[in-house]
Amino acid sequence: MTQAAQLGEMPLNRRSMTKRALSTAWPAMAESFFVTLAGMIDTMMVSTLGPEAVAAVGLTQQPKFISLTLFFGLNVAVSALVARRKGEQRRENASTVFLTALTLSLIFCAVITAAFLILAPQMMQLAGSNADTHDDAVVYFRIIIAGTLFNVLTMIINSAQRGSGNTRLSMITNLTSSVVNVIFNYLLIGGNFGFPKLGIRGAAIATVLGTVVSAAMAVFSLTRHSSYIRIQDILAKKLRATKSDAKAIWRLTYNTSLENIAMRVGFLATALIAARLGTDEFAVHNVEMQLLGLGFAFADGMQVAAIALTGESLGAGRKTEARTYGQICQRIGLVISVLLSILLLVGGRWFTSVFFTRPAPQTVMGADPATAAGALGANLFGVTAWPARKQIMIGMGVRINWFIMIIVLLQISQIIFSACLRAAGDVRYTLVGALISVSFIRTAVTVVLVYVFHMGLDGIWFGILSDQLSRFIMMGLRFKKGNWVNLRI
Repeated sequence: MTQAAQLGEMPLNRRSMTKRALSTAWPAMAESFFVTLAGMIDTMMVSTLGPEAVAAVGLTQQPKFISLTLFFGLNVAVSALVARRKGEQRRENASTVFLTALTLSLIFCAVITAAFLILAPQMMQLAGSNADTHDDAVVYFRIIIAGTLFNVLTMIINSAQRGSGNTRLSMITNLTSSVVNVIFNYLLIGGNFGFPKLGIRGAAIATVLGTVVSAAMAVFSLTRHSSYIRIQDILAKKLRATKSDAKAIWRLTYNTSLENIAMRVGFLATALIAARLGTDEFAVHNVEMQLLGLGFAFADGMQVAAIALTGESLGAGRKTEARTYGQICQRIGLVISVLLSILLLVGGRWFTSVFFTRPAPQTVMGADPATAAGALGANLFGVTAWPARKQIMIGMGVRINWFIMIIVLLQISQIIFSACLRAAGDVRYTLVGALISVSFIRTAVTVVLVYVFHMGLDGIWFGILSDQLSRFIMMGLRFKKGNWVNLRI
């Protein structure tokens, strides 16, 4: 007798399960891919302002993600709980879970937005800004933070829809947001078609406008008849946020948010060290992190599928099915990671080169760059020296691509394993794993290799590789042990 039969479960049809996993995952993968692609295009457009501008925008990334840490935790909690309630056939409770999470999100959003707007200059200094990046970084960061509300609304609504199995909505809203972002980048960065030329400020405004559109679309989705959670049902039944739902949400959010904070502290430490290596090195690091983001985009899609499918299976008491869905998602992710590594091997140099098109305009003592270069030496001002400077940066990027080809093989699998554990409620283990791998191993390896062995940017990426390898081992072993399917949330 099979294990599934002993548990009273239906025999598993792996082919149909694989098809369902793919149908659930592909919209989320497409969404994450296009969001990441839009971010890359954003960086490419900003790169026309010079490496200093790329570095300035890069400085804001980890502080921005830190501001969203709590909401990432809420997203995981909402997706996992809605998926469970759907499996348990408790639709009304799924709606109160969403309503409670939305209420908490709005309260937290008001506090966090105000704090980060006030502390923006200090945060950019902490992130490693210097004289040629600080002011631009502060301006960009403040505009992005001012639009946090729209970002949070979209995240919470989409996470609830994902938990119910509707991953296409999130794809559509974020794809539309990305398109709006790119269009207004073109209009506002360079001042095209009569729009004002706002530079980095324009890039930030374009990003916020994209989130405004996606938030409106997400809210509208809750009015559709096909939506598992509907505004009409909430109003008709006079549903309210509840303390019991808040406790269940907070238990998952607390651990997941601490995990995210631990990760972001590690990421921020890495970014800070990279920023201190120099503007060019940090610009290259930022570009390569964008490239690594492609791997995360596909991993995020598979993570969405893993949370929704394993969570629903566990809610219905089908433990073997939940474990099998996790295995299927991981294998699909492995195939994708191999393809990405091959793509990097073939086109990595070209990809890196498109981010470094021309130097930033610079002036000294009121002189234009050509005059200053003629008077004091072209190499000081990046005029005739730009081709050589560009080739050095491209060379650094190509070298980092080899790290990414290995990292992506580990990254996608460990994210999927972690997603299954979170869907089951095993969030304390994922927290401990993040504390060990990101906050300790990654940071320690980076510091030693950069400051003791003077390996520069290579030392930073060895640190990132050590982080992904350690998490891959820890999460993989926990998943294979299988006790996570017995947890209740």
